[in-house]
Amino acid sequence: MLEATIIIKPRREKPIENRHPWVFSGAIREVDGYPQPGDIVAVRRHDGLLLGRGYYNPHSQIRVRMLTWEDEVIDEAWWRDMLAQAISRREGLPGWNDDSEQMGCRLVNAENDYLPGLVVDRYGHWLVLQALTLGIDKQKALLADLLADLLPDTKGIYERSDVDVRRKEGLEEVTGVLWGEPPPETITIKEGFQVIEVDVYTGHKTGYYLDQAVNRALVGYLAMMRDQPNALRLLNLFSYTGGFGVQAMEVGNVQVVNVDASMDALQLAEQNMLTNMNHAVQSSVTHEHIQADVFEFLRDQVEAGELYDIVVLDPPKFAHNKHQIDSASRGYKDINMNALKLVEPGGHLLTFSCSGAISADLFQKIVFGALVDSGRQAQILQHLGPGNDHPVALTFPEGAYLKGLLLRVL
Repeated sequence: MLEATIIIKPRREKPIENRHPWVFSGAIREVDGYPQPGDIVAVRRHDGLLLGRGYYNPHSQIRVRMLTWEDEVIDEAWWRDMLAQAISRREGLPGWNDDSEQMGCRLVNAENDYLPGLVVDRYGHWLVLQALTLGIDKQKALLADLLADLLPDTKGIYERSDVDVRRKEGLEEVTGVLWGEPPPETITIKEGFQVIEVDVYTGHKTGYYLDQAVNRALVGYLAMMRDQPNALRLLNLFSYTGGFGVQAMEVGNVQVVNVDASMDALQLAEQNMLTNMNHAVQSSVTHEHIQADVFEFLRDQVEAGELYDIVVLDPPKFAHNKHQIDSASRGYKDINMNALKLVEPGGHLLTFSCSGAISADLFQKIVFGALVDSGRQAQILQHLGPGNDHPVALTFPEGAYLKGLLLRVL
């Protein structure tokens, strides 16, 4: 059977030669053959030179997602080798716990691990798989079998392909068991010295924000380094299940306030706090969980004159595409301006954006504008991003979605 081939227009091949994984419809001159949606196709220059192979979807603006830039066959052995390489790169990282029962780690980070459209997270003995594209959706049963074979202590693989991006691929949202046993209602993972309960059925993303693990550890470090007799006050905004607060409470003498719009998330945050109460310090740790709109809550706190030693601002994605950048920028500026006003002089603000459409440079400019309007002064102590289990391919800058700043507010 002849291999279906995508022919690239003259002078449009450079991004592919530079190993960017996306081939847009506008770069294609013609389709030679009759590939079915999700099929593997060869990608060639207009003069016939092979550029690589990827999977094809005529229903998406991204017509081809490149899997290889070499002349190699994409078969079961290829998929197995790529999964094995991705997993091996995580061994020894902080989320790779010696006790696999309590591991919380991203194993496959889609395009950034050269497996576009595939996300795999590990929570203890369970894996959670997201098939974000048609090409991966067609391969997911095979991928689940291969993952189970590569990680023999896996008890089950659960699919959380309930993401909006699948609609752009002509796919419906899907959840359910792909392989093995269904996960328990919550899975306990270890993060540093603390433990976290993860709901992989209905929790955000695959159940937890694994990408923020390194920044949660930073909050724990800031709490540990503080040398003040009075209790440290931590305000955790868009707190989800309370991970930042859990890390801060380890040192004791801490007051944690978690604020989120979801009562279900706050109930799990309460459970996480209680689970991690150290008997030696529990009398000096208090925690409060407030269900509220964060924008309104911030304004009320500013009006009340409240101050906190550490404020964490980790909102959901405000800009889903470039058309929403302006409105998202206004939202980020609003919450950062008020958050800055709530930081005790000499205290810290950790502020984040997970909007891929908002660049790190633009985000810093937004926070600068918020600082001017807040009437405060601040220093950047560190630029923040995801942990090492969430690598960003240098040829795929779009993978750098999470950006943040650690500020000392004066």
